Amino acid sequence: MKRKSFEKSAHVVAWINKAEWDQILEYLYSKDCALQKFALHRISAWKGRFGNSTPVAVESTADLVRCQVLDRSGHLETDDLVLLYGTALVRFVNLITERKQRKVAAPLRRLANKLNIPEWIVNLRHDITHRRLPTLKWCRKGCQFVLEWLQQEYWSRQLGSQLAEHWDSESESEEEQDEDGLGQEDEFTVRQRKREAHQKARRLLISYEKEQFQAFDGLHKENKSKQAWFNRSSDLGGILIQIKAFPVDSSDVLMDVLLSDGFLVPTAEQLESLDIDSIDGDGDPATPCIPLVFLRFWLPLLKTLASQAFVQVFVERLFMELQLSEETSRHRTHYIAGWISEILDCNRHSHRERNPNESKCQRKARLKDKIFVKPVPLPWQKLLTVCLQAPCVATPHLLQQILVDMEPPLPQDTQQKLHRLCCIYTQGGDPGRSPTGAEGHARLHAGRPAQEDAAGVGARAGGDPPPRRGAPPAQSLPQLPSEEVAEDLQEKLSPNVLLERAAALRGSPWQVCADNVKWKDFPLGKVPGQSEDPSCLMVDSYSTLSVLDQHLDLDKSAQHSVYTCTPGPHRPGSDGPLWTHSDLSKLKSGLQLF
Repeated sequence: MKRKSFEKSAHVVAWINKAEWDQILEYLYSKDCALQKFALHRISAWKGRFGNSTPVAVESTADLVRCQVLDRSGHLETDDLVLLYGTALVRFVNLITERKQRKVAAPLRRLANKLNIPEWIVNLRHDITHRRLPTLKWCRKGCQFVLEWLQQEYWSRQLGSQLAEHWDSESESEEEQDEDGLGQEDEFTVRQRKREAHQKARRLLISYEKEQFQAFDGLHKENKSKQAWFNRSSDLGGILIQIKAFPVDSSDVLMDVLLSDGFLVPTAEQLESLDIDSIDGDGDPATPCIPLVFLRFWLPLLKTLASQAFVQVFVERLFMELQLSEETSRHRTHYIAGWISEILDCNRHSHRERNPNESKCQRKARLKDKIFVKPVPLPWQKLLTVCLQAPCVATPHLLQQILVDMEPPLPQDTQQKLHRLCCIYTQGGDPGRSPTGAEGHARLHAGRPAQEDAAGVGARAGGDPPPRRGAPPAQSLPQLPSEEVAEDLQEKLSPNVLLERAAALRGSPWQVCADNVKWKDFPLGKVPGQSEDPSCLMVDSYSTLSVLDQHLDLDKSAQHSVYTCTPGPHRPGSDGPLWTHSDLSKLKSGLQLF
């Protein structure tokens, strides 16, 4: 123990003796700039000896005192002083609070509170870093307060017998090592708990799948209606109770397992067991939907979990998975997008006003296959952002569902432009064509989902309702390659639309591109055949303006402005120099692209 305490006291410092320390402390907090400059020079020598081990408090004090010295000199402008003070204050807050950070980052305000640093200092640092720069008055006030804080919390504590003890001492390092050890132990406990929760969730979901597959096989053998599938068995009810009682803080683990392959994203063997053709099960990638049998397979579980908090988090998580699945599997992308569309569709049906002519049985039958029936307030602005960040072939369809139900709604013009750009970016075609050319897109362009229009047409015609989810179409159409589809879309443009576009672009250097171009290979702002040379942006013809005319215009406007224009030495009385092709070539030759 004695040896350890001796090693603690044997601390190498950069100052010669205690007298030099006392002298530098006195000079730093004096009002004489000459004495403060002398102290700053000595601290520079200390930093040369310390290297990277300079005490944070000493370095911060020197930076702030240097700001005061330059401020009193009167050689700097106000803006320069604000930047100088701001840099010193930002470094102080960052360096002081950095020592208290652990592996899990904590807010600066909480760390500053532990160090007795007031919140307004942290707010001042935030304004300097992220917002409008504060006034010089506030910077001076913050500098003075921080210097007083450093004197009280650091310099005054060194006046005792233990001069070498400072914030980076070995005793504090040992304390931090103990805290780090506790932090590592806590982190190990968290990982262990998460692993156990993952295993439990997977075990429960596998048990749920076994019960549902057994129920489906029993109905299939007895040739019973699929309606009997809604009658839960006692074993299935017990599993659902355990899943519902899953810890709230482990809901993200449950979502991880649900969205893994073999659960909400079925495998080929699971689709075959449910008599779902893997090709028909994927359906149209542009309008994804979940097959009805597979939806009913998971409906009891999803209805059990469909609380407001779960639905809000789950739909955001689905969009995050959609952004990742686009790069891995088209099959996975289709089912992830299908579940998103199903949740948005459920929310739309829950907001629909009840038809007075609809009976209770009809309403029950309509809402029977819905995950939830009560409206859920979704974070629409956030969903719109994550939807646009996950571009895929189904994005226009999902975007339209969000725009239709969004509260508060975006302006109609903004909705149309967003949807149109999204269709172009995802190779979905241009929804702004005439109705004869693209009826489906025209319906989306009008702000109504295609499913509602199809249902309305069927009701008005008095015919059968539209086919249920997952049912095969009456007549399958041959799938054309994407190149042929693009050519078809171009051919469907009516002459009236072509005339309207030509009239809108009359007198403009732009024209409609009728070529079959893969626009996904070109970022926004570039066109095919565009040169990388900056001179390609120069126009072929332009008008010249004399320098004299420019100055005359400036002189006229100077009467209404606080800024004055000082005339240059070369201003002839009648004719000014003109920009020539030679001058432009010299300017272009001197340009550098970074």
